[in-house]
Amino acid sequence: MSLFPDEKIVFDLPDAEIEYFPNFISTEKANILFEKLKTEIPWQQDTLTVYGKNHLQPRLTALFGNEGKPYGYSNIVMQPHIWNPLLTFLKEEVEKVCQENFTTVLLNYYRNGQDSNGWHADNEKELGRNPIIASLSFGQERVFQLKHNTIETAKQNIVLQHGSLLLMKGTTQHFWKHQIPKTKKEIGSRINLTFRIIK
Repeated sequence: MSLFPDEKIVFDLPDAEIEYFPNFISTEKANILFEKLKTEIPWQQDTLTVYGKNHLQPRLTALFGNEGKPYGYSNIVMQPHIWNPLLTFLKEEVEKVCQENFTTVLLNYYRNGQDSNGWHADNEKELGRNPIIASLSFGQERVFQLKHNTIETAKQNIVLQHGSLLLMKGTTQHFWKHQIPKTKKEIGSRINLTFRIIK
């Protein structure tokens, strides 16, 4: 496996530590990994309750992790699958760059431009005070939008490309929200892996 984590972009944003590795995995290897993730992961679609109404989550998800620790967000509690060889390999490669030992990965499968992820922060209490989130992307490029909670002019768009790695560290989750918005363009599918540490 040929990985190229040497090209790094550091964003100069207030109250945030965000690094981007656009070519973390070569295109040839990323193509193979994308197809394996699409077919080997047990994808599920949960139901969200918003203002008393039930809606299917606008993407497919899966959770893998250590010691059966669940992960909850948006009133959904997910139970983890046991790490498989493919995800263990990807976790170890990401850990070489982050110098962290991740316990959990949340996977998102965006089937088309109508699948999305609304404004939120990864600030659940089980992630600890200043969580590090490592986001690995495969497939269709999507725009990752960030906005500061109190500074209206502090915004950032990042195009997450095939085989890229995005790191959010420090106080980022306390001061910033992020989303993957819908698009009316006819686009392909994307799979995103967000590695995290559940305390």
